[in-house]
Amino acid sequence: MKYLGKIRLGVAVISIIYILIPLIVIIPASFTSANYPSFPAQGFSFQWYTMLLDRPEFIEALWNSVKFAVLAAFFSVLFGTLGALALAKYDIPGKSYITSILTAPLSVPQLVLGIALLIYFTPMMLSGTSTGFLIAHTVICIPYVIRLVLTGLSGFDYNLERAAAILGASPAKVFWKVTLPLIRPAIISGALFAFLTSFDNVTISLFMVSSDMRTLPIEIFSQMQDSYNPLVASVSSVVIFISVILIVILEKLQGVGKAFGGSH
Repeated sequence: MKYLGKIRLGVAVISIIYILIPLIVIIPASFTSANYPSFPAQGFSFQWYTMLLDRPEFIEALWNSVKFAVLAAFFSVLFGTLGALALAKYDIPGKSYITSILTAPLSVPQLVLGIALLIYFTPMMLSGTSTGFLIAHTVICIPYVIRLVLTGLSGFDYNLERAAAILGASPAKVFWKVTLPLIRPAIISGALFAFLTSFDNVTISLFMVSSDMRTLPIEIFSQMQDSYNPLVASVSSVVIFISVILIVILEKLQGVGKAFGGSH
């Protein structure tokens, strides 16, 4: 049993290293002074980062990514929090099945989900539109909010709500003064995770995007198809830096492993 634990730890370490190898390569490559991608980097320069400011397509793509990520996070928190509260507080028939349906996008391959959304949105004239893009991103973000808020509610003491109600507080006041402050870390974590999920999504975006509405991951994908140069590495590094910062904040607020492990 002791050796089995060491084997599992070794496999986990090797897996993590394998996953991190692309990051180890792409970030140093973005600081190269050469005109071609190289690893190890040839010299050291910030030229490829300063060049990003002279490329309006990347600036516009970054703005689109941030805009849709903020909107997707907002609607995901709104609907996901309400759904999680309903599932946690009320004895709804078929609650486990409803939870499975609401969190299904977590387990369904995004390629399959993207095709399904495209088929569903096309007759409704939503494919290739901002509205369809936002709805698609909200669909894939809501499950994260539900899981995180449900985790925040798993140790919630509902006697606090009952005490506030007995003292004369209205249901709305109970929510704003008692429930919301206690689950605020879970809601903020859900918003950050939803933002991150939308911000760096490629698969779903490829099916929903149009020629005049491109996000940063799509722009990176397009640039790599045309010609790969250190500029692409610098843009990718920017996405990595933003993702890492949000993940660190998320871990400080509510551990990722704890949130998706299903229990406290």
